[in-house]
Amino acid sequence: MAMNNGLRSCGYKLLNSAPSVVPKSVNRGIHSTSVKKMGGGHGHDEPYYLHAKHMYNLDRMRFQKTTMTLAVFTAVSIGIGVPIYAVVFQQRKTASG
Repeated sequence: MAMNNGLRSCGYKLLNSAPSVVPKSVNRGIHSTSVKKMGGGHGHDEPYYLHAKHMYNLDRMRFQKTTMTLAVFTAVSIGIGVPIYAVVFQQRKTASG
């Protein structure tokens, strides 16, 4: 215990006697950066912007029934096919060892 206090006081004296590397007036407040603007000053309402206002109006989409059927079929196929492929791949890898 006495040695611990001696080391602590010795370290404290060394730190206070040496010239400080870090300046004493350090700002430790919370700060944030400003919001980044879109490049070129273009806004979101520009007609050539990728996500237009009416991009996701499903009721006015052309070929809605075909498109939605194909989208659901694709999602279900991926949801079923990827785990089956993973299991087959894992079993084949284990069997070849």
